[in-house]
Amino acid sequence: MDINSDLGESYGAWRMGDDAAMLGIVTSANVACGFHAGDPAGILQTLRAAAERGVAVGAHVAYPDLVGFGRRAMDPTSSELVADVIYQIGALQGLAAAAGTRVAYVKPHGALYNTIAHDERQGGDVISALLAVDPRLTLLALAGSPLIERARARGLAVVAEAFADRAYNDDGTLVSRRLPGAVLHDAEQVAERMLRWARTGELASITGRPVRVQADSICVHGDSPGAVEMARRIRARFDEAGVALRAFAGQETSSRL
Repeated sequence: MDINSDLGESYGAWRMGDDAAMLGIVTSANVACGFHAGDPAGILQTLRAAAERGVAVGAHVAYPDLVGFGRRAMDPTSSELVADVIYQIGALQGLAAAAGTRVAYVKPHGALYNTIAHDERQGGDVISALLAVDPRLTLLALAGSPLIERARARGLAVVAEAFADRAYNDDGTLVSRRLPGAVLHDAEQVAERMLRWARTGELASITGRPVRVQADSICVHGDSPGAVEMARRIRARFDEAGVALRAFAGQETSSRL
């Protein structure tokens, strides 16, 4: 099992999350590329820390939306979206090389992530961008989304993820952040929830119904309040239960998909 988190999101004087602490816990780091968050110096610092700790690095690509933190829906043309994603991956690849590591996968962020999970046109654009840069890149995507099979059909390796700190609807989609209860905060309850999921493959939806979620990576949002403690408790519970943790990057297939 892999634990990933969104890092490198601080911007100038504005601090976002605790990258140093999270990098001591997670096995994969989704590093901002400057479109929704992150400045070059801060991103490079995060990449160097990831390299020192042996944490796998992924490009956390997004819509160009610094003000909205990449969480506002956009409708770029295909030529714009393909170029935007290529640009972000390329920028992170350069910084990663300078830090002594490499970009092994791509995880879209926020509104882009949610849109391409079901939007065939934008999803296809993101797939095209990855293939244009490096067909060996792995795509990290929402468990159960049509994007997974579309990407695999075009030759990309795909790993699905479950969210530790987000509530699920009965159909397996994420509860909108605009609704109460969408973001979970109790670290101990979340850790127990994820351990139960690792054993059974099921999560309780926001209504209490069991939802089957097939994935090989768990995301803890780095900007969530208490994110470090949440990730730490999840890792501790997994260690106690004998659940092996390792980065998924480099896998050609996913054992639980």
